[in-house]
Amino acid sequence: MDKIVLSALDLAPVKKGENAASAIARSVKVAQHIEKLDFKRIWVAEHHNMEYIASSATSLLIQHIASNTDRIRVGSGGIMLPNHAPLVIAEQFGTLETLFPGRIDLGLGRAPGTDQLTAMALRRNNMNTAFQFPQEVKDLQRYFSTDNYDAKVRAFPGEGLEIPLYILGSSTDSAYLAASLGLPYAFATHFAPAQFASASMIYHQNFVPSEVLDKPYFISCVNVIAADSTEEAEFLSTSFYNLFAGIVTNTRRPLSPPTEEVIYKGIPAIEQAVHSMASCVFVGDKNKITPEIEKFVKDHKVDEIMATSYIFDDEKCLKSFSLLKEALS
Repeated sequence: MDKIVLSALDLAPVKKGENAASAIARSVKVAQHIEKLDFKRIWVAEHHNMEYIASSATSLLIQHIASNTDRIRVGSGGIMLPNHAPLVIAEQFGTLETLFPGRIDLGLGRAPGTDQLTAMALRRNNMNTAFQFPQEVKDLQRYFSTDNYDAKVRAFPGEGLEIPLYILGSSTDSAYLAASLGLPYAFATHFAPAQFASASMIYHQNFVPSEVLDKPYFISCVNVIAADSTEEAEFLSTSFYNLFAGIVTNTRRPLSPPTEEVIYKGIPAIEQAVHSMASCVFVGDKNKITPEIEKFVKDHKVDEIMATSYIFDDEKCLKSFSLLKEALS
């Protein structure tokens, strides 16, 4: 198998007993650590009205992480474009690319990144913006293009800068869009694995070469909990599973210490819901996760693994990324 590209997704999760400031500081530590491991990029994602996620002001967090690292690419996984005017995003990411040349990625999603009531607050009652997503992606491409020089509306800074765009998806809709535009495609396998296989097939079969990409480039975001032993990894993974239980039951909690058993054990409805949402997770030592990930990459034509690791202990979280690197080197 060709050497797999490794990256990370970090949502700046707030740990139990801590706050947003410590969550952001932890994200910086992760970025600095994986930069030393030669990971290609770290992305942060736009979420709103979530008490225990500190990545709502995504562009600001990207700037902070880029300021505290040297060479790793930093970007959005993603900017929920329907929440914003494309011109504003072009200006923000044009500014980021000006500050950190050659290091900024712009991943774009069509979901609100929140509940419908909050989406209304963000979008000021314009709830049809998701349907405009394909056109707004094209608007962004135009603002970044040198061909926009004679337009009435232009993006400064932004125009003429080579800021790579990525289409994000958790269903098959965005697979068709990424393929038709000839853009790289990143799938949220870490929380929405149900349509992952179909989306991969659609993207690869329908891909149309473009000026920026001559063949498909497919990123899969997955959950990885790695440790020196599989037994330890399984214990650490309870923090991850308990976090997802809070999501599916709408009783969100901060990232909490691991437990001897998952807190929802014996409740079939929650067990099934968590398994469905979090079925794409690699838990174990190097010997266990290496063949599992290699098979996953081969089966689904994945070019890049973007790992997220919900581990409560900071040092064990960093160790998980180190073991992932060793497993796939």
